[in-house]
Amino acid sequence: MFNGFSHSVMGASHEKTNLVCQDSSAFKIGDHYAVAVVADGHGSKKHFRSHIGSKFAVEAAIEAIDRYYEDREALEANLPENHKLIIKNIEKQIISNWNVRIEKHLAENPVTEEERSKFTEEEFEAILPESYYGSTLVVAVAGDNYTFGVQIGDGSLVAIFEDGKAVMPMEYNEAAPANVTASVCNSNAAGMFSSFYTPNKKLIALYGSTDGLYTSFGSEYDFLDYHTIITSQLINLETFKTVIKNNLSKRSRFGTEDDISLSCIYDEDLIKENLNLINQRVAENREAAAERKAAALSKQVEIE
Repeated sequence: MFNGFSHSVMGASHEKTNLVCQDSSAFKIGDHYAVAVVADGHGSKKHFRSHIGSKFAVEAAIEAIDRYYEDREALEANLPENHKLIIKNIEKQIISNWNVRIEKHLAENPVTEEERSKFTEEEFEAILPESYYGSTLVVAVAGDNYTFGVQIGDGSLVAIFEDGKAVMPMEYNEAAPANVTASVCNSNAAGMFSSFYTPNKKLIALYGSTDGLYTSFGSEYDFLDYHTIITSQLINLETFKTVIKNNLSKRSRFGTEDDISLSCIYDEDLIKENLNLINQRVAENREAAAERKAAALSKQVEIE
């Protein structure tokens, strides 16, 4: 049986400058499927409603996935042969849903004088209205024996299958300058997604996170090890929620000071069945980390 959680924390830098949290996150447990979503509103000046845009991106993604699962049997029958086309259509639906939301919001909430005051008249006229709401988006979906996901902009997806190893189904997307980064607000957004599809594998846990989490680690090894550790703690969700919220706040405060969002979906039964294996992976990762550290110190001594 699927379960999940999601949480967003305000970056320490935003607290210092009285900015709102620009991240949004959510999860949904459906009938034989689950969805985890995170979005990160752009921080640059012209994206002054990005905290709203990230919320709309999360809602748009869940709405699109739900629509495809209205006929789950047909979807799952077609995925093996037509997953590329289906996923591409989901991406287009997400962008369409998002645009409907921002158009409605802008019609009901015209740009205020305070919002315009930060620009010259020429600067403001050069900004496309959808850019006010610009955001990245990461969407992870799990079925009974398959997973898929889509992503636009920076952020990460991490999966842990039955072998207990944490992997990134897609490479981490480095952030580009704010004015050119892949975004749901781009005119060609539907063509800027990355995606993955993994059939015939039972999933233990699937995570989506905004770039504030990845960049708070020293290496990709450490980032993946973190996901193995937190997966071992999902056996007690209520305790875990308290721990993870505190941890994400600390990672923001003492790391990149950026907003951080983490959303997860997982199979409760597989967590229980594979807990010993997951704990074994945690121990193996600790040993490997110690070996990497010793090797790095040895190399440093040689250089000196």
